[in-house]
Amino acid sequence: MNKYSVAELKEASVEQLKTICENLRSDIYQTVSACGGHLSSNLGAVELTVALHRVFHFPNDKIIFDVGHQCYTHKLLTGRADKFHTLRKEGGLSGFPKREESVYDCYDTGHAGTALSAALGIGKARDLKKEDFNVIALIGDGSFQNGLIYEALNSLKILNTNILIILNDNGMSISPTVGGAHEVLQELKGEQKPLEDIALFERFGLKYMGIVNGNDFEELLPALEEAKERLKSETVLLHVVTKKGQGYPFSENAPMQTHSVGPKVKNKEYSSALGEELSLLAEKNEKIVAVTAAMTDSLGLRTFFERYPTRSFDVGICEEHASVLCAALATQGLKPYYAIYSTFLQRAFDEIIHDICGQDLPVTFCVDRGGATGADGETHQGVFDLSYLSFIPNLTIAVPKNISEFREMLRLSANYMHPLAIRYPREGTEGDTEPFEIGKFEVLHSTMSDIVIFAAGERCLNLAFSLKEKLSERYGKDVSIVNARFLKPLDQGLLISRREKLVVTLEDNVRVGGLGSAIADFYRNSCKKVLTFGYMDKFLPHGEVASLMEKYGLGQEYILEEIIKHASR
Repeated sequence: MNKYSVAELKEASVEQLKTICENLRSDIYQTVSACGGHLSSNLGAVELTVALHRVFHFPNDKIIFDVGHQCYTHKLLTGRADKFHTLRKEGGLSGFPKREESVYDCYDTGHAGTALSAALGIGKARDLKKEDFNVIALIGDGSFQNGLIYEALNSLKILNTNILIILNDNGMSISPTVGGAHEVLQELKGEQKPLEDIALFERFGLKYMGIVNGNDFEELLPALEEAKERLKSETVLLHVVTKKGQGYPFSENAPMQTHSVGPKVKNKEYSSALGEELSLLAEKNEKIVAVTAAMTDSLGLRTFFERYPTRSFDVGICEEHASVLCAALATQGLKPYYAIYSTFLQRAFDEIIHDICGQDLPVTFCVDRGGATGADGETHQGVFDLSYLSFIPNLTIAVPKNISEFREMLRLSANYMHPLAIRYPREGTEGDTEPFEIGKFEVLHSTMSDIVIFAAGERCLNLAFSLKEKLSERYGKDVSIVNARFLKPLDQGLLISRREKLVVTLEDNVRVGGLGSAIADFYRNSCKKVLTFGYMDKFLPHGEVASLMEKYGLGQEYILEEIIKHASR
């Protein structure tokens, strides 16, 4: 039986609504404490979400969340309270809106800036089909920095459809919001509302309704009722101010640290090593600059930003702009390091090709959260980067075997005058490494066996050594193991020198287009048999990394069976 009822919200007094909000916050806090997830953003949006469900009639009316990580109250109110304890667990509720999960989720989200375009599309489809419902885009102020928002605003008059845009302004994305758009919002929140700022929005073809306290029902409910009425004739922007972490002082006082809460990592994070090593390199090289897209702390750059503030640039949730900025900085003799999650780098694909690699500029991409990332699900799995980067001319792609090798790659990058992507998971072991050259593999174990495993990255090398042990224990077979630390360029000299007839590749990436494809292509006219292992041609759902590897293409027993099947021929 579901704990919450939207029907009850329609009849509840304001005091009763406040009690419901306290219960919702308690459920969110307890579940996130157990499962991990986005805490402060959800705590801040409780009253706003409750008020929306009070005033509007979902699922007939449609709501699109941007980014989507503030949807927990929505899930609790829409028949999913009894499953909420499964949040972000394999087979359980997603941490983001999912159409396949509920009719109340009309659009899948997970990356910033998409909600307004989606809302306009749904609104226009409604008009063309002569249907009658309201469309709401709930957008955080961090997402309002994203260029896609302004592309959508630019088409408001063209599409000529009425939607409600709710700007949920808490002054934060993951890091504090920055830039000109942020300053406009700050001005609007002042006692004197600048007419030019209001006009800036209204010129796009919407009506700015002003500011209400999004944590106060006395202000919020009448404003939403008015917005609903005005939707009959115009598109409305309602500016709502909320407090991230509302109701839990420790979260209110540390909204960045409690934005995303998860289990403590067992090993060291690569991001910590990035911050340490890049700061050391910058002491010796004044041309080094660091760029991030609203992820300063998550990517380990806080120390660098504090030590070198004039050489540090957080451009907000603007991944494409950050890429072009890096390119331009590099044309003027600087050495940019662009730190970004793998899943967000996808958004800058065109700029990587044309602006950075097309000009052969010395930009280093520090690609964090490479490979399966786990509980955040499809929109956050970093399993495509080796594939979509591999065919770009001029780009070198490095995959370290451990944190020590990652540090060495960063040191090599300081004098490398071409585009370079260093791709790594969230956490790993420090380990050790020997000096090496760009484009050179490392033989970690050599044998007279007729089987060789080429593995890219720490996870897959661990898997390779585990396979080696199992092959020895069960079948009396040995294998050679090679650290394929450069996907591009491949170590052709080493590949030519290998005498093994059965070649196995392992990568924490989709199987098509990455390391396996490159090595299979290299050996295509040889007598070697190449077995490539990576993730299936599927979007990986949320779940534990080890379980996802096991189920979606990197399962140890499956690989063992395939090796033995082909080794015996």
